[in-house]
Amino acid sequence: MTTQETADGGVAPIVPTGPKGLPVLGHLLDLRKDAIGFFERSARAYPDVTRLQLGAWPTLLINNSDLIEQVMVKQHEKFIKNRFFWRQLEALLGTGLFTAEGQAWQRQRKLAAPAFATLPLQSYAPDMVAMAERMVGCWEDGQELELHAAMMELALRIAAKSLLNAEIDDYLDDFEQAGTWIIDEIAARVARPVRIPDWVPLPGHIRYRRGVSYIERLVYDVIEDHRRSGSNSNDFLSLLMAGRDDEGKPLSDKQLRDEVHNMLLAGYETSAISVSWGFHLLGQYRDIQTAIAEEVKAIAIDRPLTHEDIPNLTRAEHAVIEIMRLYPPAWSIGREAKEDAQIGPYHVPKGTTVFMSPWVTHRDPRYFEDPTTFRPERWAGDFRRRLPRFAYYPFGGGPRICIGNRFAMMEAMLLIATIARHFDVERMMERPVTPSPSITLRPGGGVWVRLHKRK
Repeated sequence: MTTQETADGGVAPIVPTGPKGLPVLGHLLDLRKDAIGFFERSARAYPDVTRLQLGAWPTLLINNSDLIEQVMVKQHEKFIKNRFFWRQLEALLGTGLFTAEGQAWQRQRKLAAPAFATLPLQSYAPDMVAMAERMVGCWEDGQELELHAAMMELALRIAAKSLLNAEIDDYLDDFEQAGTWIIDEIAARVARPVRIPDWVPLPGHIRYRRGVSYIERLVYDVIEDHRRSGSNSNDFLSLLMAGRDDEGKPLSDKQLRDEVHNMLLAGYETSAISVSWGFHLLGQYRDIQTAIAEEVKAIAIDRPLTHEDIPNLTRAEHAVIEIMRLYPPAWSIGREAKEDAQIGPYHVPKGTTVFMSPWVTHRDPRYFEDPTTFRPERWAGDFRRRLPRFAYYPFGGGPRICIGNRFAMMEAMLLIATIARHFDVERMMERPVTPSPSITLRPGGGVWVRLHKRK
């Protein structure tokens, strides 16, 4: 029999033959009431592995970096994505890169990879910066602003241009409304104890299907426009349409639609969330924000930032890494054992759901000194190389690491640096913000700021 240390410094027995040797610390109601707090309390009680019982699903929360690496990398072939959750989004995601498994996933990953190679990434940067410059050009000194709403609109414009080579000004309001219906329904589904089929006429289901249908029509229209124009640009859709599988066949329109839906979901809200949480923090640590502005001035003087500047934006890079440590957009990652597995001393039976929470691991004092404090300077030198591999994993890891991780880092760095060079953003602390977890970690209540134009 082995033991693990408990929060009070004692030890608790763990039976190595299976998770049934662990006491059950929580149930579905605990997760529904306060998911983040529940995970935090569970990890404090049992820092390595916690056994949960979520409805009919035996569940483990793993918070030890070595055991996380076992699930994500060393034994990844024994796990699939959590089917209970992802099945609820079939109407939206179809069989795209997020939901596919096995050979279908390998095929789709291969076809999608060229859109995130170095050359396409370089071509996305000018539009990112130009759109950010236009946005801040409309801001005024002393203005009070709900930043998250502004970032959602900006990130949507950037995603439409990068993924579809499309300008969506004429569709922006309808697209945002459709996106709101979809995101709100996803948040509701995460909290449900059972899966309710899409055809059940609940008000949220009706809005969800309406939002999916609107975005689907828009995507199909863009696909047809690309086909008529013979577009040969570096946007995601054009590269997908030019791709061929091992049999030399192109993707069908349905497959193109699924992949674009997957990337829109991943590439627009998560980017907006990262920058919003970024200024929630930088708006309190304004000296760090000023240091980023000075770095930009030294590098670019009066010209817009470019992709070539990114290696020199070290203060912005450290800030973004630290922002994603404290507020990882994907706050929880789920897997399901498709066969029996042995993870460290624990036997994990087939069908067990395994949760790993970057929110919890990133705030673990075993890995980070003063873990709840915003300290970008901690990432200077070789700190990241000295960390255990899965002490920091905002984009997941292993074969299924987020394909857009370089895109996301580039976008967050360029947007934060561009905003900081023009404005000193003050966080209005009298307007509180609460982490709101669903698929992503949204800032509940918004991020209210006061803008001070830099001279």
